[in-house]
Amino acid sequence: MLRLENVSSYYGKICAISDVSLEVTDGEIVTLIGANGAGKSTTLMTICGIVRPRRGRIYLGSIAVNALPAHEIVRHGVIQVPEGRRVLPLLTVEENLDLGAFTRTTRQRDDNRERVYALFPRLWERRNQLGGTLSGGEQQMLAIGRALMAAPRLLLLDEPSLGLAPKMVDQIFQIIREINASGTTILLVEQNAAMALELAHRAYVLETGRVVLAGEAAKLRDDPALRRAYLGA
Repeated sequence: MLRLENVSSYYGKICAISDVSLEVTDGEIVTLIGANGAGKSTTLMTICGIVRPRRGRIYLGSIAVNALPAHEIVRHGVIQVPEGRRVLPLLTVEENLDLGAFTRTTRQRDDNRERVYALFPRLWERRNQLGGTLSGGEQQMLAIGRALMAAPRLLLLDEPSLGLAPKMVDQIFQIIREINASGTTILLVEQNAAMALELAHRAYVLETGRVVLAGEAAKLRDDPALRRAYLGA
């Protein structure tokens, strides 16, 4: 579904990711792990067109999308849930959700909204409440729900557990499993490496903008160097 070939992206003269190559197969959960500043979020923003790659190619299937604007990449089915959630605080829950469906017909929007409410009953209860008055966990549900309104083929999740209580983290990760089981492919960036490796099928480890390790998540959990660096073992 997704393939990056030797992708490099910069902020001005500063290289954020260098020669990153990775792939995500239809139906997988793939996770990117690494320290702060390793280039994980930049990789996601490069895939969805917010950051332009200076070198390399990005393919969705057989289509090269690295030169497309972000809104066209959305139309190809790639949707990002950004770090920090970024819900619109002065719009209601339902208005926030409907913004995610700008590529859908009215009927599709209404059907997708019902699916989101079935997945997140709390959002149904809060549907007329302003986004800015929700708890952190509820805002994360809203951010994921807004992304699902576009019926993505590939969902990019950036730090979904950030700032959440442990009980809410467990709930969010269970929801991610359900989203994947329903047919949505997921590329996950997550600081909680232990949970990410437990959830994912495969993983890539980034250090200073480069992929230094890749493989099946279950095998990487047992890698001694990775356990020392990221799992506290």
